[in-house]
Amino acid sequence: MSAEDLERYETEIELQLYKEYRDVLSMFSFVVETERRFYLTNSVQMDARDQDGRTYFELRLQDAWVWDMYRPARFVANVRVVTFKDVNIEELAGKDA
Repeated sequence: MSAEDLERYETEIELQLYKEYRDVLSMFSFVVETERRFYLTNSVQMDARDQDGRTYFELRLQDAWVWDMYRPARFVANVRVVTFKDVNIEELAGKDA
């Protein structure tokens, strides 16, 4: 497979992923963004923890969709994320709005 073929394949996968994201967005209440992943979820709990003078965040998501083009299944029942980096949690507009 040439570099051009690989780039075309990745572009097609990203377009499919975007279309899936657009189709499922209305099913979720929150967007959660970490340094490694982007999630849609209906339940998110974040706890700040301290260990050896360093603060980290532990997130627990339920009923989530993961933006990751290399995952064969993007719907996940439970996700646990531990990160020392920034976390962005945004509540989406109401499903009825």
